[in-house]
Amino acid sequence: MGSRTWVEDTEVSVKAPSLSKAGEAAAQLKVTPFDTHTNGDTLQWTPSSWTTKPIKQDVIYDDRAAVSTALAKLERCPPIVTPMEICKLKERLKDVALGKAFLLQGGDCAELFDYCNSDMIESKIKLLLQMSLVLIYGAGKPVVRIARMAGQFAKPRSSPTELYNGRTITAFRGDNINGYSPEERNPDPSRLVSAYFHSAATSNYIRASLSSGIADLHSPLDWELGHVKEECIKAKYETIVNSITESLRFMKTVGADSAASSLETVELYTSHEGLLLEYEQSLTRQLKTPPSAHQPQAHTNGTHTSEPKQYYNTSTHFLWIGDRTRQPNGAHIEYFRGIANPIGLKIGPSMPASELVPLLDILNPSHEIGKITLITRYGASKISSLLPAHISAIQASPHDGTVIWQCDPMHGNTRSTPTGTKTRHFESILSEVSDAMRIHKEMGSFLGGVHLELTGEAVTECVGGSEGLDEEDLEGGGYKSFCDPRLNEKQALELAFLVAGGFREK
Repeated sequence: MGSRTWVEDTEVSVKAPSLSKAGEAAAQLKVTPFDTHTNGDTLQWTPSSWTTKPIKQDVIYDDRAAVSTALAKLERCPPIVTPMEICKLKERLKDVALGKAFLLQGGDCAELFDYCNSDMIESKIKLLLQMSLVLIYGAGKPVVRIARMAGQFAKPRSSPTELYNGRTITAFRGDNINGYSPEERNPDPSRLVSAYFHSAATSNYIRASLSSGIADLHSPLDWELGHVKEECIKAKYETIVNSITESLRFMKTVGADSAASSLETVELYTSHEGLLLEYEQSLTRQLKTPPSAHQPQAHTNGTHTSEPKQYYNTSTHFLWIGDRTRQPNGAHIEYFRGIANPIGLKIGPSMPASELVPLLDILNPSHEIGKITLITRYGASKISSLLPAHISAIQASPHDGTVIWQCDPMHGNTRSTPTGTKTRHFESILSEVSDAMRIHKEMGSFLGGVHLELTGEAVTECVGGSEGLDEEDLEGGGYKSFCDPRLNEKQALELAFLVAGGFREK
């Protein structure tokens, strides 16, 4: 019998939401060690076939009933994004893979539920738009914008535990798993549902802001520069803005302004690491493929013609596989191989060049152009010795010309100060991007994008840059990250200017 409620003194039976068979498999895995209930072997892909594979960075909950309740709720929630939006992004990424556009991806290392407020969302939107404006000016090509927002809550950790006041506690894994307070470290499945609603609210406000003119190029000076105080950076930005303003004025004068509505907003897509597969599975839906995204041939079912359907992860537009979860026979690769979304694959120093192509054979057997973004994260001191072998492996394979090469200059350049504070040096970040551009050019390839951890807030988490931040500045109260250090607005804009300068020199 389901739960009961009362309406005008009349008893009404309300059936509790049921969990699908796929959800049951995921719920069981979340409270039972992997090797006790599965042989790890599967042939046909389904949204839950990952539950038959070994899994890394897993989360085990104490309460099976609570896990089932959370997943059942998620299965009944509407999609956060649509197949039309996903397919539109795939078309844009195809242009990036062909060298016709550049990919800018950025946002927080790990979002907090508290970041779901108008000021913080707007600040990140404005920063990404400002950076894209600079990159358009420098690269002379369109920029595809993807935010690490509206779902980037979970983070892989090098250790599942940490020491706190002399005792061992569970590490903070992200707001969708547990709380930062030591008293809230036990994984709580209800946070999965909270993550959905915070993601949906963030996505909704992003759409509302864009449709309300936050990115209107007819009035670019309305894009407040916020914390950018360095006059040389502000002057460079204003030069670009003035150039665009003059171009728009010329278009209006000669009557070429009839398509002005296309200048009043931009496309901004969302992304996150696909780490918690029970969450991702719950929002994976078999939906009709938009007419513009499939071939004209039809699938037949008896005497009736049915529209083609694919499995879409509707929690976000773009997901990536982390460097710690890309095992060829692992759960994450198994899940990702079946979804229609564009996906990213992190490549670090631990990936042998011989492993890269077999992974792509699993994830993109049809060699779809722009389907896979290879996100390299070596570190400034290692990129020159590691990137060439990975480029050569792709060039010698059927995947040559299908992938997007994207540089993540953040994760390989993290270090700790003598006091234990994690930071990154701006010069190391810039060095890795610059070397990536150089190496790709030398090998007949090209850098298709950058992947950055950044914020629109006036934080002091990364050192260096024209502002001259040093390690002492990290202790002054401006360090806000609960995970890894991020570029602040000034540093992020400065990096965009320097990358743009590299394109113009090229």
